[in-house]
Amino acid sequence: MAKQRVLTGITTTGTPHLGNYVGAIRPAIAESQRGELDAFFFLADYHALIKSSEPAMVHQSSREIAATWLALGLDTDSTTFYRQSDVPEITELSWILTCVCAKGLMNRSHAYKAAVQANEENGDDSDFGVTMGLFSYPILMAADILMFNASKVPVGRDQIQHIEMARDMAQRFNHLYGDTFVLPEAVVDNVAVLSGLDGRKMSKSYGNTIPLFLPEKKLQKHINKIKTNLLEPGEPKDPDSSTVFEIWQAFATPAETAEMRQKFADGIAWGQAKKDLFELINTQLAPARERYEAILADGEFLEAELKKGAEKARAQAAPMLAKVRKAVGLAAFQ
Repeated sequence: MAKQRVLTGITTTGTPHLGNYVGAIRPAIAESQRGELDAFFFLADYHALIKSSEPAMVHQSSREIAATWLALGLDTDSTTFYRQSDVPEITELSWILTCVCAKGLMNRSHAYKAAVQANEENGDDSDFGVTMGLFSYPILMAADILMFNASKVPVGRDQIQHIEMARDMAQRFNHLYGDTFVLPEAVVDNVAVLSGLDGRKMSKSYGNTIPLFLPEKKLQKHINKIKTNLLEPGEPKDPDSSTVFEIWQAFATPAETAEMRQKFADGIAWGQAKKDLFELINTQLAPARERYEAILADGEFLEAELKKGAEKARAQAAPMLAKVRKAVGLAAFQ
């Protein structure tokens, strides 16, 4: 029986942080290790160009993210791990999908509508600063998915619309040219969302993250910056409104969580709670951090792993693209 194909893209902007690890990387790797899925993981570096015009940042982020997944145990023999830009079939398919995608569908994209609304509120032209990359982002995302006929795509709630758009494009293509694409389904897990240093959702856009593989001293300094209230040592504290406890819970066992909850009730000092949190996280991440630093420094190893993944991905993409080209009339004359 064929394994269910699942596809996950990781946009190469910024440095992975604790929120990425808890909410996406850790569960994805754990799921892939069960051996029940045909898992595709890719670095969405073309998508990164929509968000960043800094080549050095895009390049470094790609390197850091690839090293992070490998250091945390992603098995590239049992999964397909590749760079989007190493699979040119994806961008060709993106153009073919562009030719069947209605402009009105793109007009309804949340990201585009948000950009237009922000411009109008600022008194600017509605399309000021809007690139065609931003406008047609869902088409490239559809190509990422349909290229490999992924049946399941894990996404956050803000990405459900893009999966629905991919389904729309697949249905339109199938209607015009015959049954070609599997209709993907969004998988929305109740993933853990960590709060950042200021109590808001941990996000690069807020500048409130705790990078995943900080050296020990810097990790301690970041944890010390977590916003807390003014309750003194000995005064009971509410764990359910505490970022310190929330992050503790994401790394601790149920027994350790229960123990810390009791310490909050007993009035643990914030300094001690943060010290305990640092020790918990540092102990768990230290082995992976060491692997990460070694992998990050070994560009040849990283490149070899991604090239291996690209070969596996292209072995799937080439016949699919040939089928699509033939369907639309771009076939050889023999």
